[in-house]
Amino acid sequence: MESISLHLGVQQESVTCLNEGVAYDISLSISASDTTNKLTALREKFSDLPVDFNLVPSVGRRKKLLIADMESTIIEQECLDELADRLNLRDKISDITSRAMRGEIEFEPALRERVALLKGLPATSLQDVHDDVTLMPGAATLLATQKQHNVFCGLVSGGFSFFADKIADRLNFDACHCNQLEIEDDHLTGKVIDPILGREAKAARLQNWCEKKNLSALETLAVGDGSNDLDMLKLSGMGVAFRAKPLVSDAAAFRIDHGDLTALLYLQGYQIGDIQFKS
Repeated sequence: MESISLHLGVQQESVTCLNEGVAYDISLSISASDTTNKLTALREKFSDLPVDFNLVPSVGRRKKLLIADMESTIIEQECLDELADRLNLRDKISDITSRAMRGEIEFEPALRERVALLKGLPATSLQDVHDDVTLMPGAATLLATQKQHNVFCGLVSGGFSFFADKIADRLNFDACHCNQLEIEDDHLTGKVIDPILGREAKAARLQNWCEKKNLSALETLAVGDGSNDLDMLKLSGMGVAFRAKPLVSDAAAFRIDHGDLTALLYLQGYQIGDIQFKS
């Protein structure tokens, strides 16, 4: 921390400890036009350290609405890839998943292509995959703290309702929107029920919640990792690329590459005494 402060040329009184050894605020006075250059220089200077640098305006830091992607963001898995394991198709399907999340192919056709490969899979496999789902570190703490501070929390996923509804209930999200797999005779048909929730639909859902809550998009925080999250990240007042694909990290105003999801609280200026830690 001392080397960073010295590099920035700030005094100790300009540094606020949010959580000892984990997160710090450093007060800087810089012009809006210089923020990108300052941030790039910081990240390059200390690229050998597992530290996330973000420049956050001091006004309006605490947001009133959280919108979060689910897979590889709130949970550690990509559920379609896990389902593919049941048919020994993980490599084929995960390759399509990765290309879609990197923005190399459009999300909707990629989703249809992957789901088609699962035709005939017993519906019981959904529960098997769910039983192995693990929360992203910090997810429970993030949701518990945001709810404690009366923040509306919405989950939006290009994944499927079987998983998303359960995760939303487990973490006490206020709302959940996702895709649905078509199931007949207790087996997957290989189809997704229209309409598909993709990149544009995620941003539209954020706008819809803002209108219902009479909030400006500036009062929201969005988090995701894939290219289908980009529109909502750009629309939000604090769009955070979380352990994201390079295309997403480069485009997002805020990024977390090393920390867990509690970093979203520190970005908003929460200190350790404000946080409700959950395992």
